[in-house]
Amino acid sequence: MQHLDLQVIRRALQWSTAGQRIWLCTVLATYGSAPRAPGSLLAVNTEGQWIGSLSGGCVEEDFLERVAEGAFTEAISVVRYGEGDDSRSRVTLPCGGVLDVLVEKLEADCDVQAHLRELESALLGQRRLIREIDLANGARSLFTDREQGARIEREIDRVRVRIGAAQRLLLAGYSSVAQACAEFAVGLGFEVILCDPRDEVLDGVVLENVEIRRQLPSVFIADGGCHSDTAVVALTHDPRIDDLAMMEAVRTDAFYIGVMGSMQTSQKRFERLRRIGGLDEAQLARIHAPIGLNLGSKTPAEIALAVLADILRIRSGISRDRL
Repeated sequence: MQHLDLQVIRRALQWSTAGQRIWLCTVLATYGSAPRAPGSLLAVNTEGQWIGSLSGGCVEEDFLERVAEGAFTEAISVVRYGEGDDSRSRVTLPCGGVLDVLVEKLEADCDVQAHLRELESALLGQRRLIREIDLANGARSLFTDREQGARIEREIDRVRVRIGAAQRLLLAGYSSVAQACAEFAVGLGFEVILCDPRDEVLDGVVLENVEIRRQLPSVFIADGGCHSDTAVVALTHDPRIDDLAMMEAVRTDAFYIGVMGSMQTSQKRFERLRRIGGLDEAQLARIHAPIGLNLGSKTPAEIALAVLADILRIRSGISRDRL
């Protein structure tokens, strides 16, 4: 399924190149119960066409009415939905939540279109960007993003938004733990890909909303299957799959690389990866082994929970000593 943010930016670019003004909306923050996470996008054109989502529908309806009435004439504004006396918001969210929305009015000009094309390339996984918006005048800047962290960083006078491809979980090989990881990750909004060449292992396996590729994960990785928003996890205990996947994964920009096994098993694997794979200490240091947070996990579901929790920790830029 195509990344919703990518759909929004592509449609906004189409509208802009056709000469239409657009309003690009970004969820800045949520308080209490809210259906969409910070960073979620919605775009609207002058004809009232829209794509994306800010909430379950009530905010979108109010916003479209406001645009039709001629509101949001300024280049930049922040609207709070759910509470307060903001005259631009007539909505009380039924879930009791509150969300702040950044609204940018973008004219149909070359600068806007060049900016949207840069965002499109980032959402395709070509690189990760930080989009900085000046809250006083709407000026926009783009910077290369070299770290993990919160998707939205807000200061008094500016907002920074991380832009990248859909978070991808690449499962190197099938196992009961991989099954649980896939199910958790789909629920968390990851694009999930499972690679395993073993027909006898995949026989009868059903995973909804998961792309299953019957090939060695190392081959998929070497062919460009990883970008900087990819987490690679190997959970089979089969070194023919796990080790080869690690050898290729450390040569990519994947933000998380992990392999299952006890401390003793992990030490032996690192020895093999040094001796046979030729990996150096910097490459080995990228591999989380044993994988996941130490939650005392025993069952496949518990191990999967520990793995996904660690991936989310890294993605959010949180060190272990802050847990």
